[in-house]
Amino acid sequence: MGNGWHEWPLVLFTVLGQCVAGALIVSGLGWFAMKDDAAARQRLVRSMFFLWLVMGIGFLASIMHLGSPLRAFNSLNRVGASALSNEIAAGSIFFAVGGFWWLVAVLGKMPEALGKLWLLVSMVLGLVFIWAMTRVYQIDTVPTWYNGYTTLAFFLTAFVSGPLFAALLLRAARVMFNGVTFAAVSVLALLVSIAVIVLQGISLGDIHSSVQQASALVPDYGSLQVWRIVLVAAGLGCWICPLVRRKEPAVFGLLLGLILVLAGELIGRGLFYGLHMTVGMAVAG
Repeated sequence: MGNGWHEWPLVLFTVLGQCVAGALIVSGLGWFAMKDDAAARQRLVRSMFFLWLVMGIGFLASIMHLGSPLRAFNSLNRVGASALSNEIAAGSIFFAVGGFWWLVAVLGKMPEALGKLWLLVSMVLGLVFIWAMTRVYQIDTVPTWYNGYTTLAFFLTAFVSGPLFAALLLRAARVMFNGVTFAAVSVLALLVSIAVIVLQGISLGDIHSSVQQASALVPDYGSLQVWRIVLVAAGLGCWICPLVRRKEPAVFGLLLGLILVLAGELIGRGLFYGLHMTVGMAVAG
């Protein structure tokens, strides 16, 4: 029993990867909207460097999970047959395609028509990457993961943290954007996340094997989820409060908000891994 932090490499990889995928979609929409302002586009592209920095940190964490960096290539041995191999392949393609778009764009060598198509493909690959992540945990012998809550939670992390990360990049690049709309997306995702927490918490009471009760896997499940919600709400508040006062959020405030949101999502993902249990001799629920 525990909070799942023993799987910290996977916790970091999944949360950071989903955050970057969500942020690329939102910042990409901002890039598309600036079709008549080449200077603003270039400032945004330069700030998007931090997307790929964070993605690199996530992949580094995933390699740590393998025990040895030399084993990383072995994870691609069964692409098409293994959900884990598909996840690593999807993430690698997303990282490579999106990162190469950024490199060529920041150098100013990207033709406009090709750049639009390339960025759009990168944004779609981000969604494919998140979907591939969800498939890794749809294991019928792990009843606490084998449900729609897992898929929903992974996408919700992208929609809670991604727009805030994108808002930070756009604000740092001094780009005007409709922050209210993107903030509303994150708030809605938080509300849905709260519903998922409640519904999943109720369902845990009905899942057990002959030797194990799912609700006993993480004794502090309720209190930790409360801390998670508080941190995410406080983080989004750093973004929303200035908008309510009709002021531009400060870069420092957005950065603080992103840190708080990611901290909350890391707690939630740690709980997810803490809920791991196998069928054993029998399972009911």
